[in-house]
Amino acid sequence: MLEVLFLALVLFAAMADDSFEAIPITYSGTMEDVHFDGKWSFETEWKQSSLNTYNYPDEHQAVLRTAHQGDFVYMFIDMLTDFTLDKGKDKAVVCFDSNNDKTQFLDRDDYCIVAILDSNSTVFQGDLEQIFVEISRPEGLESISTVSDENDRYSSIPHPGYEFKIPTSLIGRSNEYGFYFAVYDENSQKLFTYPPNVTEFTPQNPMVPVPAQWGTIYSPDKSLPEFHLPFLALLASVSVIILLSRTGLFNHT
Repeated sequence: MLEVLFLALVLFAAMADDSFEAIPITYSGTMEDVHFDGKWSFETEWKQSSLNTYNYPDEHQAVLRTAHQGDFVYMFIDMLTDFTLDKGKDKAVVCFDSNNDKTQFLDRDDYCIVAILDSNSTVFQGDLEQIFVEISRPEGLESISTVSDENDRYSSIPHPGYEFKIPTSLIGRSNEYGFYFAVYDENSQKLFTYPPNVTEFTPQNPMVPVPAQWGTIYSPDKSLPEFHLPFLALLASVSVIILLSRTGLFNHT
């Protein structure tokens, strides 16, 4: 009995940390209700989204919520253990490799969006070199950071939150992207990343490694390339015709 209990505890501990595996992103019908103010604003705001929890050395912890709806990918990073609140300096970056080709250089299908605590945000694109180039903000993009309040789902202690609304017109529609995020804490001057233990930084990109070291975010039900209703109706009609022909209902004797 003790051995069974021990095994259960080990499995529970393993499940409690997402261990930096590939990240599943779910479809949600409630993302249009999100208030983009950089924090968890009301009880159900990010509830219908994928949850990944990341534990770092020295008891640091971050929560990532992800979802997609319509023409956007939605992300919320809650840096639960940053209590120093260095406005204009604490920041988070999320990066997408549209082709997930894991290259050793930054090319034009690589995009990063930065949100800075109580400050302006920026968007960058790779340029076939080892640097990113700032580009104009696509229509509909949101990236904002502010300090949490009593509505935060995970902690009552004020800490930075980072919200992102990323148009698929920027990163493309795919069931799988290369993906990376980093949260920078100015007080400790530490990076908290997915995946962990990345090493290939450059002076030009001190927060972002080469895409070969990025992880993966994917749609388990392959619903991210959402189809419009006329296409779905056509697809259903074709499927019915194929089914009827195979069952012999269209055959005449």
